[in-house]
Amino acid sequence: MNTSTVVTGYRPTSVVLARLSDYLELTKPRIIVLELIVASAAACLAMPHTLNLPVLLWALGGTALVAASASTVNQWVERSSDARMPRTADRPLPAGRIASGEAILLAAITLVSGTAILLWQVNILTASLGLASWLVYVAVYTPLKKWSPANTAVGAVAGAIPILMGWTATGAPLSLTAWSLAVVLFLWQFPHFMAIAWLYRRDYRAAGHQMLPVVDPTGMRAGAQAVLGAAALVPVSLIPAVIPTGGSPLLYLTWALGLGAIQVALAIRFAIFRDDTSARYLLRASLVYLPAWLAMLLVVTL
Repeated sequence: MNTSTVVTGYRPTSVVLARLSDYLELTKPRIIVLELIVASAAACLAMPHTLNLPVLLWALGGTALVAASASTVNQWVERSSDARMPRTADRPLPAGRIASGEAILLAAITLVSGTAILLWQVNILTASLGLASWLVYVAVYTPLKKWSPANTAVGAVAGAIPILMGWTATGAPLSLTAWSLAVVLFLWQFPHFMAIAWLYRRDYRAAGHQMLPVVDPTGMRAGAQAVLGAAALVPVSLIPAVIPTGGSPLLYLTWALGLGAIQVALAIRFAIFRDDTSARYLLRASLVYLPAWLAMLLVVTL
């Protein structure tokens, strides 16, 4: 058997797969998955017994495309900064595997197609929310990272909008429950991101990003924001317990209080010690909090 022939025969496929993998990496698929999870949960909570599955699938597809566009533009804008950070230097743009023009084309196609899907297959409100999320992330959050630590709050706004998109995709009005879900998602991002910002503070400093641990190397302000965000999250997360859901409000109340208390305790620990160990514990707690909170909310509602 001619080994060189076999290798050559497989090479085009490998190149295509590697190329597709790079395009996928530009869209930050993990963020997209998180957005689709919260949007799906919100839709189920809005219409627990009369959910229109085809419309939901269109909504999720459109949401994923708009989010993919925002992440692609973000990586295009930050390609020089990413090249200075060890954890992002191998991304497709700074590594030179994808050309700038290709990234812009991908961003344009996904934004137009995603917005069109939301507009024609879902409704104008959901499409408007998707476009608003894109604008906040791309036009405000991304450039603000170079200028002010307030970028975290702005990014948290963009990150909270997908849960409203899932809710409105069902045609349900934006009720108190819907807004409380969005505020929970907004506040959750502070302890979550303060932990990340602390762990990668040296990378952010090298890239020139004005995250709190860069502006305040002591970590005191980052710790304070983590505690305030985690503490404010607790009462807001209890709002669904006082709104009839058809399940057990006491069960949800107990669960939400327990999850919130653990996160507050770990945020306080991070604020006191301000070291990598406490930051990692807080990060892990935040990663557990969101799916655990949503899961219980769905259990008591469906």
